[in-house]
Amino acid sequence: MARAWVGMSGWTYAPWRGVFYPKGLRQADELDYASHRVSSIEINGSFYSLQKPTSWMSWRDGTPDDFLFAVKAPRFITHIKRLSDIDEPVANFFASGLLALGPKLGPILWQLPPNLDYDRELVERFLGMLPHTTTAAAELATRRGVERMKDREHLETDADRVLRHAVEVRNYSWDDERFAAQLEAHGVAMVLGDSAGRWPKLDWVTADFAYARLHGDKELYTSGYDDAGLDTWEEWTRDHLDHDRDVYVYFDNDAKVRSPIDAMSLIERLSDL
Repeated sequence: MARAWVGMSGWTYAPWRGVFYPKGLRQADELDYASHRVSSIEINGSFYSLQKPTSWMSWRDGTPDDFLFAVKAPRFITHIKRLSDIDEPVANFFASGLLALGPKLGPILWQLPPNLDYDRELVERFLGMLPHTTTAAAELATRRGVERMKDREHLETDADRVLRHAVEVRNYSWDDERFAAQLEAHGVAMVLGDSAGRWPKLDWVTADFAYARLHGDKELYTSGYDDAGLDTWEEWTRDHLDHDRDVYVYFDNDAKVRSPIDAMSLIERLSDL
């Protein structure tokens, strides 16, 4: 049965303290607090640098049994290498410990930079190297840079599970039917990004699941979603569930502490499921 996973992009934000997080709550307890109020969270620290295996294990052990993480892939791959010459960086990423999340490992998010134009051949090479099971990811991880990953690697999976991937684009050249066909051929989801009109808003069904990132419908990273806005995303979520597609929705409008509030509001609207 299809399920909706709803939460925020990240959880460590100073403005949340004393607003979403109770005053006096230890920073070390913030993930526990947040994970009991939403069903999923995007890990975005992995976008900025490779995380240690002990961190992944701590996040796994510090959340409820039915919790799920989406994982943001490194900007070194997407923004610096720009999807070129990335065999070892991708292997390093999968060797860094995310497989230690076990059953709490959800989709991998690949966010592309605004200044990267669509290139069919580049995309095909990239999509073709993505592992679609945790076993395949563990095998790919063995090709890591041994010196780079020394004493900070985790190369095992506890079970063979499906591994999902989603791509978020921020350049209008990607609004191309050839790109949609490539995603569908590889079973990779197109992220529906709501960005107050800043970037493409591509509502494509290219996989057996749907993924949305809500950055603000009126002001990027800032505006909260009113009742009408939440109505829209509730309807969108229910439609995918009715078509037997799992749904992942992450609020990324954190500037005014809206993302956890909006996430909990959407969860409440879907509470009958």
